[in-house]
Amino acid sequence: MKLAIMQPYLFPYIGYFQLMNRADEFIIYDNIQFSKKGWVNRNRILLNGKDTYITFPLKKDSDYLDIKDRYLADSWTSDRKKMLNKIMEAYHKAPFFDTAYPVIERSILFEENNLFWFILNSLTLIKEWLFIKTPFVISSSIAIDHTLKSEQKVIEICKARKATEYINPAGGLDLYKKGNFKANGIDLHFMKTGNIVYQQYGNEFVPSLSIIDVMMFNSKDKIQEWLDHSYELV
Repeated sequence: MKLAIMQPYLFPYIGYFQLMNRADEFIIYDNIQFSKKGWVNRNRILLNGKDTYITFPLKKDSDYLDIKDRYLADSWTSDRKKMLNKIMEAYHKAPFFDTAYPVIERSILFEENNLFWFILNSLTLIKEWLFIKTPFVISSSIAIDHTLKSEQKVIEICKARKATEYINPAGGLDLYKKGNFKANGIDLHFMKTGNIVYQQYGNEFVPSLSIIDVMMFNSKDKIQEWLDHSYELV
């Protein structure tokens, strides 16, 4: 059984969904500390030929809280309309706007203020839109010692889920050692996303943007082709 584990990201880049598509189960951390510098509540879209951030405002709270204990700001009711207008301005002329925008709109208008459940809903909607069958498992529901950190925690989650293979983004090459996983009966592989390039209004290509950008400029068939083939496992 192939397992992947990720933090919950809002509208992440295509590599996140390649990982999801490759795994038999996709674990999503809810009981991990929120990081301001990560991609949990922000991402990048293309606006006027340049990358620009969309950021989901959060209530002010302790920097040490887990993601599951963070909430969208009270201003979100009005902020979400501004965000939808920004996305519409950016992509209303994109070739697949009519099919992609309703999914993004449903995600942003979801009536939930808890950050984790809001993100989980958006990932579920996009997963279904892309016909990805991989089930989600919430990390806190797994019976392990959740005070464990980094590699040891991942190994214990793999053992608890009876995984024989763990797949991690290539960014974890320096974090995890294949020998440590092998000692626990688990094959460790790293996924490197291929060189995915497509037309963005005829401008110079801006890589690694949100899945929103991919959905707006490409057909479902093309995206599914990338999900299945445009990566390397090492």
